[in-house]
Amino acid sequence: MQLGVIGLGRMGRIVVDRVLDAGHDVVAFDIDEDAVAAAADEGAEPADSIPDLAARLGADKRIWLMVPAGDAVDAALAELEPHLDGDDIVVDGGNSHFEDSTRRAEETAAAYLDCGTSGGPAGAELGFSLMVGGPEAAYAELVPVFDAVATGPDGHDRMGPAGSGHYVKMVHNGVEYALMQAYGEGFELLHEGRYDLDLEAVARTWNNGAVIRSWLLELCEEAFREEGSDLGDVADHVAGGSTGTWTVQEALEREVPVPLIHQALAERFASRRDRFSRRLANRLRYGFGRHEVARRDA
Repeated sequence: MQLGVIGLGRMGRIVVDRVLDAGHDVVAFDIDEDAVAAAADEGAEPADSIPDLAARLGADKRIWLMVPAGDAVDAALAELEPHLDGDDIVVDGGNSHFEDSTRRAEETAAAYLDCGTSGGPAGAELGFSLMVGGPEAAYAELVPVFDAVATGPDGHDRMGPAGSGHYVKMVHNGVEYALMQAYGEGFELLHEGRYDLDLEAVARTWNNGAVIRSWLLELCEEAFREEGSDLGDVADHVAGGSTGTWTVQEALEREVPVPLIHQALAERFASRRDRFSRRLANRLRYGFGRHEVARRDA
């Protein structure tokens, strides 16, 4: 299969590399010429613009967008629109709001798949978890690509109609906030508690058979190993918040109580005063997403 990929940041490059490794062809574009050149070095066919990418794909275009949510998605679609028809398929693999995805599915000539993507840079080796919404026929057509980009056939599924993929990913991120908050609070109590503990050893022990073992707990172990049990100069500042905000807003509209997710979001907003739990959450975001770690002033 031939796939066009627009957006060659960390996640976009993983899509390109995994699709190439699975034996498919890729046409790649990014506004960063160096990123395009790097993808070409790995075997992708370079394009110098979105219209050029569309021309190189020919008929029955299959295009994966991996650009920042919001205006960048709409801008890419506006450039693509003159080149699309009902036989084409567009995948939005970013963190778009599900209502934006529903609107885009209605406005776009091509079949539109909203694809919630989880796994961060670790997906380069392991593959992503993909939550896909949109037409069933379009999803079925792209199963070979989803098999390549995901951890395998069990790493992706069609959630339902347009918007459902990004809806499931939105709630996923809310759950992620709450899990990070729970680990942060537990380790804060251990850090401030009665014993002088090696928190890396605690995390490692918990990760071997304990009920609360998880990848996030493995990242706690990594954080304490690399930063120390007091987290060194990691700042008490947790970035992000858009998907958590969307989750809480949706819960309020549906009258579903989500107190843990709401509190975790509030902790992010309140991260102006020093808290160990937020410092750990700051470092965990680097572990799973390679997001920049804010540091305390020397």
